[in-house]
Amino acid sequence: MSTKTSENWASDPQARALRIEVSSERSLLLPFDHFTHSELTSEGKDQRLRLVFTSHEVVIRGHALRRLETVMQRMELSFVGAAPGDRQSLTTEGQPVIVEIVVTEVGPPNQSSQASKE
Repeated sequence: MSTKTSENWASDPQARALRIEVSSERSLLLPFDHFTHSELTSEGKDQRLRLVFTSHEVVIRGHALRRLETVMQRMELSFVGAAPGDRQSLTTEGQPVIVEIVVTEVGPPNQSSQASKE
């Protein structure tokens, strides 16, 4: 059961994995026990949250992403998906807005990476 929801993210204290909706045709589940670290960077209002798992790197671009970082720290972030362009302006001030999600598969150094973009 989700305790926090919006169009593009949700938290659940019972979650065991993060579900990432890259597009309407593709989603993936990444288990929390494969999570290694995150990094949040800001350039003015624009922010970039990088979530690194053993098999994938997830880069989320948007606004007010510190809340997502905090929920991920507690391992309660259960869902992320990019908000449709027409809904981004309807988000309440201070609420996280996800503009883009890029997922890159991490492989051995001699293999090429696959990237997926919303």
